[in-house]
Amino acid sequence: MTDIMDAIKPAKNENIPKMRSGDSVSVHFRISEGDRERVQEFKGIVIRIRRGGNDANVTVRRTASHGIGVERTFPIHSPRLEKIELQRRAKVRRSRLYYLRDRTGKRARLKEQRD
Repeated sequence: MTDIMDAIKPAKNENIPKMRSGDSVSVHFRISEGDRERVQEFKGIVIRIRRGGNDANVTVRRTASHGIGVERTFPIHSPRLEKIELQRRAKVRRSRLYYLRDRTGKRARLKEQRD
């Protein structure tokens, strides 16, 4: 039985740190354009983490030009995910930060957590 569980378990990626909601991260994701591949960086705030084994994913939100919010969901165990860099931690009181969608500017800031 444990052999089957080990076969299903995804490979551990050492380039992914322990994350929480509210963390500012930089996600390096490999994308393909035609026959070429390149690594694209997506910087933003983690607003949701789903820990579902093989289906685990993280949703990152950033503000693009002209104040337009962009959210992107990255599968954590994807082979296209190069690495995730932790920029800073924030003090938040909930695990899903959907309320940031309605806020812009100074109101959308999160207080930095000091260790």
